[in-house]
Amino acid sequence: MPDHQGPTPDHRGPTPGHHSPAHNHQGPTRNTDNAVSETRNAVSETTVHGPLIQAHTINGPVTIGDPPRGRAEPERPLDHDADLLAKSLRTQWRAEEEQRKIRDIPLPVRWRAAPDDVMDHWSNICRSPAGAVPRAPALAGQLDEIVEVHRRIPSRRLVVLGRAGSGKTILTIRFALDLLAARTDPAAPVPVIFSLVSWNPTTTTLRRWLTGQLERDYPRLAERRDLPGWAESGPGASTRAAVLVDNDRILPVLDGFDEIAQGLHRPALQALNDTDMPLLLTSRRTEYVAAVRDTKALTSAAAVELTDLSLTDLDNYLPRTTRKATPTATAWDPVLRHLRDQPQHPASVRLAAVLSTPLMVGLARTIYSDTPDRDPSALLDTDRFGTPEALEEHLLDDFIPTVYRDRPLAHRERVPHWLGHLARHLDRLGTRDLAWWQLGGAMRRSSRMCVIGLVAGLAFGLVDVLVMWFAFWQQGYGVATGLGKALLNGFSFGSVAGLAFGLVYGLRYRNGAREPSRVRVRLRGGTKETRGEVVPRLAIGLVGGFGFGFSAWLLDTLVLGLAEWPTYGLMTLLAHGAEIGLSAGLPYGLAVGLAFALTAAVETPVDLDTAVGPHDLLRTNRVTVLFQLLVLGLFTGIAGGILYWLGEFRIIDWALFGMVGGLGGALAYGLSLTAWGQWVTLSRIWLPLTGRLPWAVSAFLRDAHRRGVLRQTGAVYQFRHDRLRDRLTNSASRPPR
Repeated sequence: MPDHQGPTPDHRGPTPGHHSPAHNHQGPTRNTDNAVSETRNAVSETTVHGPLIQAHTINGPVTIGDPPRGRAEPERPLDHDADLLAKSLRTQWRAEEEQRKIRDIPLPVRWRAAPDDVMDHWSNICRSPAGAVPRAPALAGQLDEIVEVHRRIPSRRLVVLGRAGSGKTILTIRFALDLLAARTDPAAPVPVIFSLVSWNPTTTTLRRWLTGQLERDYPRLAERRDLPGWAESGPGASTRAAVLVDNDRILPVLDGFDEIAQGLHRPALQALNDTDMPLLLTSRRTEYVAAVRDTKALTSAAAVELTDLSLTDLDNYLPRTTRKATPTATAWDPVLRHLRDQPQHPASVRLAAVLSTPLMVGLARTIYSDTPDRDPSALLDTDRFGTPEALEEHLLDDFIPTVYRDRPLAHRERVPHWLGHLARHLDRLGTRDLAWWQLGGAMRRSSRMCVIGLVAGLAFGLVDVLVMWFAFWQQGYGVATGLGKALLNGFSFGSVAGLAFGLVYGLRYRNGAREPSRVRVRLRGGTKETRGEVVPRLAIGLVGGFGFGFSAWLLDTLVLGLAEWPTYGLMTLLAHGAEIGLSAGLPYGLAVGLAFALTAAVETPVDLDTAVGPHDLLRTNRVTVLFQLLVLGLFTGIAGGILYWLGEFRIIDWALFGMVGGLGGALAYGLSLTAWGQWVTLSRIWLPLTGRLPWAVSAFLRDAHRRGVLRQTGAVYQFRHDRLRDRLTNSASRPPR
């Protein structure tokens, strides 16, 4: 089959079974028999980019000229978005590959064709006409041939089966990087790795789920189509991610079919069978075979099965990873010699079985090759390791202490407990994805409400006490008397703030944490979509600000008045408090509403050409929230100034209104109702305070990624391997006292 690297022939129309999203052609087309014939040839003989690649914009197919000598320059927004996404993915996965040492000393990952009972008919895989006898392509290969094997399959649909640790994730990374490196046509699909664990096929279609994952990890793709050359945006307009998915510009690399929730494997396979998009799917064999037995094999998909590593593979790999014990030998040589010379010895049988997967070989390399004082001959100790399972548990358990061996003993002893908490957190949420904004989400809702309310109330109350203490002192009260009145005032405002923000948090985020906004603040920024949020945010701010201001000032009047009981009657206090609450609530509502509206007007999605990692998103959210708090304080001060100008406020009242309402209210809002604030409250304060995570959580996650315990995928982390996560989940480690 020819191996074209440029665009396919002219006049490529929609593939059979695929519906073009629009019919408004923007360029000349030729609907002749010859053009149709060329289209069919392009579909049947397409090469690197798959049979469903179509050269069209969202407004319909266009004519493509002769393939250029060099790389074609993207001229359409669809091509531009695909190119930027490819650039971002290339940067991300290249760094991840280097982190996992996949290429420094290649570990052989091989596969063979899977049995026929887990594959569709070859006539369907080859897209053969009725009555034609298809010729099955060779499927066996090794890691650097995965793209070539995928190209040999006319349907471009491949299932990769393998047991735990057999190298499926390594293969997906290599596949994505090799396909990205070969991508020269801007109309070619972009390979994107998706972790299937979060997909529920009974509630979300595959294309909608793919779109949501892209919008989560690449915020610019969540924008509506409002660039020149795109269809006019509207309430039902598609996002950039949806347009890429619907126009087959994404080649899904679906990792972890076996990780889908119990009971959903059959509907997931049925949903995949309803699509004809090119893809690569990985799964453990048992779960996939069970799903095939309940329905049928993935439509038009070939299947391969990863093979075990051989003793020759170990001979060619392990000695290269470690120091030389002598000029001609390494620490691994006695172990490998024992495996060769005494293959039936119980120690050899157990160790050979364990070192048959890339996962265990990688762990053994880390523990015994990268550590000068460790002798791999210990792996042959039959008294210590009586079963292969005992050997695997040893490698899994020793991996964490080994990669943290340079840290102080006190820190090193706590790391398994912290990682165990993260693993159990993921288990409770039923996901692989370790997102910083969800770290407190596994706590009970009542606990989260109490913590959020407590922190918000303390923040507001503390600001109020400090400001009012100074104000009472200026009015002639003594230090003790002024402090007492300030504490009463702070209790009033802090209680209302804690109760209000705790209740709002519980009602708004009952099922989990707030998703972080994928926007950054630009004073001359803003998009059509973000500017559309101005009016809704203005309304929310007006109502919320007024409600808080009225309640807080009413309660404050009652508390201070009752402290001087029976000077004032209860009805007098209620009437006076309601009057003050109205006069304070209106400017509070106006200030909060205007602040929220302004921030919407200057927000713009994070650039697509910037790789969005967990800490990039965290830093962006922190800047956005701090800007919101600054604007909120500024508008509160302006509102107080207007009341002073109207004669409603004295100068001291203006200062108190602005500082207490602006600073205290902004802190309470920021710490309770923003993704960054909830991260600070729950993950940076509460979880470390209770010993479940370290105080420097962000630095700990970044360090765990650097050491190879975690891997990064888009804006979230995942554990290096499910076996390691499961081992930590089931561990009963407790932090040392």
